[in-house]
Amino acid sequence: MATSHLLAAAVTSSSSSAAFRRPLRRLSPPPLSLTLSRRRPFPVVRAADADAKETTKPKAPEKAPAAGSSFNQLLGIKGAKEESNIWKIRLQLTKPVTWPPLVWGVLCGAAASGNFQWTVEDVAKSIVCMLMSGPCLTGYTQTINDWYDRDIDAINEPYRPIPSGAISENEVITQIWVLLLAGLGLGALLDVWAGHDYPIIFYLALGGSLLSYIYSAPPLKLKQNGWIGNFALGASYIGLPWWAGQALFGTLTPDIVVLTCLYSIAGLGIAIVNDFKSIEGDRTLGLQSLPVAFGMDTAKWICVGAIDITQLSVAGYLLSTGKLYYALALLGLTIPQVILQFQYFLKDPVKYDVKYQTPRSTAAHKSSYMSLHPAGKFHSLAIEH
Repeated sequence: MATSHLLAAAVTSSSSSAAFRRPLRRLSPPPLSLTLSRRRPFPVVRAADADAKETTKPKAPEKAPAAGSSFNQLLGIKGAKEESNIWKIRLQLTKPVTWPPLVWGVLCGAAASGNFQWTVEDVAKSIVCMLMSGPCLTGYTQTINDWYDRDIDAINEPYRPIPSGAISENEVITQIWVLLLAGLGLGALLDVWAGHDYPIIFYLALGGSLLSYIYSAPPLKLKQNGWIGNFALGASYIGLPWWAGQALFGTLTPDIVVLTCLYSIAGLGIAIVNDFKSIEGDRTLGLQSLPVAFGMDTAKWICVGAIDITQLSVAGYLLSTGKLYYALALLGLTIPQVILQFQYFLKDPVKYDVKYQTPRSTAAHKSSYMSLHPAGKFHSLAIEH
């Protein structure tokens, strides 16, 4: 994103009654003065139910699956192998599987500017912008989200790095600050490199970082509201990296900002995918994600509806403006998406979230490129993938 965070990106129970201890007292923003600690498990928090006393505690595996995958661990997705190497654990926290949509968004924005050329300098600028959006700022977003979700993860996936104690509190805080400062630094560098009079990329990075913080952290914690939080996350995945790429090589105009925000309604559906795997922890801690608020069956149809209706509406808009071939191309991209929805996601949104989400997120950027390119042309950089 300019970050997954650039305004893009993402977010990935113990059965023993002894696991439920007194609530954590400190859920404030990660302070620099946080007390150093050895690696140790975080206590689990169980929210009080104001309406009725809960007698049943959510059940979850107490350790990672025996047949965990090293590949899944490096990507930061479910089914990860338990790991003791601190650098592999750090990489897992950044969830590399969430980077590709942001990288593609930068490419789309660069292509849509009409000024990208296949020169060494332009390619180098693009790579730096991708590093800012993906590993740095998306990594920051995912790490800080895991930090503030450690109580939920202690219920849903107690074997994850933070609740299991595989990485210490101080190491997590250090990673958050390093990734944030690296992303902001690269944003400032890109502004100087592009010769901007106004540091627009830096401010996009700063705004996206702030959005990532208030999405995950109290007191606002946007993710507590399924509609607001998911739209903010989806918009940052689609809008921010696009804006960064376009501003780097051209001019970021108000119409592009408005159109990408509208197109981010599809991003809301993409963001909902992340909520299904955390439904037990969200319900226990009182977070009103859409699967909690509406139930899994209704939420999965809201998810695919937000994605499909948005893209079909854009295809209709393209057709109404005389861009028949672009409309047909968008429909062509939508068909495999719908097939994947019925083949995987609608059958079991928890089991198949990763298989469905990664190609779906990239397709959203491809189709939005066609609808938002100001000159109505394809450049060699974009859409053929």
